[in-house]
Amino acid sequence: MEPKKVAIIGAGVSGLAACKFTLSKGFIPIVFEARGAIGGVWTETLQTTALQTPKDMYRFSDFPWPKSVTEEFPKYNQVLDYLKSYADHFGLMKHIRFNTRVLSIDYEGCSDEELDGWNLWGGSGEAFGDRRKWRLNVVDAHTNDPIEEVVVDFVILCIGRFSDVPNIPEFPPNGGPEAFKSGKVLHSLQYSAMDFDSASKLIKNKQVTVVGFQKSALDLAMECANTNGPKNPCTVLYKTAHWNLPDNHPWGIPLSFLYMNRFAELLIHKPGENFILYLLAVLLSPIRWFFAKIVETHAKKKHKLAKYGMIPTHSFLQDISSCQLASLPEKFYEKVDEGSIILKKSPNFMFCEEGITIQGQTKPIHSDLVILATGFRGDQKLKQIFTSATHRNRMTFRDAVNPLYRQCIHPRIPQLAVVGFTESPSNMFTSEIRCRWVAEFLAGTFKLPSIKEMEKDIANWEKILKHYSGPFSKRACFATLHIWYNDQLCNDMGWNPKRKKGFFANLFVPFSPLDYASP
Repeated sequence: MEPKKVAIIGAGVSGLAACKFTLSKGFIPIVFEARGAIGGVWTETLQTTALQTPKDMYRFSDFPWPKSVTEEFPKYNQVLDYLKSYADHFGLMKHIRFNTRVLSIDYEGCSDEELDGWNLWGGSGEAFGDRRKWRLNVVDAHTNDPIEEVVVDFVILCIGRFSDVPNIPEFPPNGGPEAFKSGKVLHSLQYSAMDFDSASKLIKNKQVTVVGFQKSALDLAMECANTNGPKNPCTVLYKTAHWNLPDNHPWGIPLSFLYMNRFAELLIHKPGENFILYLLAVLLSPIRWFFAKIVETHAKKKHKLAKYGMIPTHSFLQDISSCQLASLPEKFYEKVDEGSIILKKSPNFMFCEEGITIQGQTKPIHSDLVILATGFRGDQKLKQIFTSATHRNRMTFRDAVNPLYRQCIHPRIPQLAVVGFTESPSNMFTSEIRCRWVAEFLAGTFKLPSIKEMEKDIANWEKILKHYSGPFSKRACFATLHIWYNDQLCNDMGWNPKRKKGFFANLFVPFSPLDYASP
């Protein structure tokens, strides 16, 4: 029988892993990449961008970083070199079609009525369906000219959530960027796409306002501060202060020992937990509070947060549970002290002719350039790629955190998986094991449960994620439940979820990609 064809959309971290593991199972992967190179978000970034995760956690399980990379947090170009070496080593490049964009995908061979009548995913709980295929509309990424229509047996969407579709805040009438007559408005997506020289010239000798307080906003502010100094200070306009870590060793304790082992997961509630685990999470809640205070007091002391009025009103647990952690650039608050960076908090803002006006301040913030580091709408990318209005509606998140079973299968969209959308402490770590799970599913190692069971599991995860992440739950992050999630994947694949030798090692030692190098 002819091998099944699997379309993989995107050649970033998730797309490369998906290609490798589907190839290892005897399928024919076809990777579509709109850019001219692999790497996803790493191909268009700021010159100062580096990993937020230590490289021992940000790696593939079976492919080490080269010995020449000695930094704990490699820079963007080192990450790209690592990904290129991975692709070359496993022979993935020949399966990638560069500069090709998939405009839309259409499911054929089954009506909406049939789909609605199924109790099992795809009618059987298996990966493939008889005579049912996906048809892909593929165009040249530069000219938008049609290239071909490709028909495949399965689709893996690896399009990520931090690119392509910017999140633009809503403004009152006549208060949007069109009201800003004396300068220019960009999203960080546009700024990151510029070459480094052009980006540097754009901000030089300008009054720049950066909107946001996550990693891109912080790096942008530092670039502006280093370029212009206090003569033309950069204003950082933010809505919420977060627990930005000074390092990964609060009071000398590795953060991974507080939040990346099984004991740490005993302190919090888990989706589908039994009564004993529920009771343990209740009884051990004082330790959970204590761990958060260890990190918070360390950050307050090292960054002198009280001095700058930057102490968050929520707990560190809420930030790590929603993947809101961002390491501050080195000497960030020194730039605040010298006047090169001005911090301004406001729940909302609007544009005016000279720049920006904020609540409680009559005088506008004069700006020559405003950069919106306000995130992305990855959910829109997932929705828009479907031709079918039914499928688009099913992939509309509304108030849901992430309507996907095992964080990658929609119960009512067959022969399709999504990889790389849900965040974790290390997205590469998570994407790799998820791609392994998808490949094992494609190979028939296991079947999916009923649609009702999958929807119940999704609801359980959503309840827990909302409980610990609060208003930030939309980020769909499971940082504090990483091992619990991996255990579920291991059980599905028939692996022993206890990945370490010995009771105490399994309970207290942090888990890393190396623990999942083999079944």
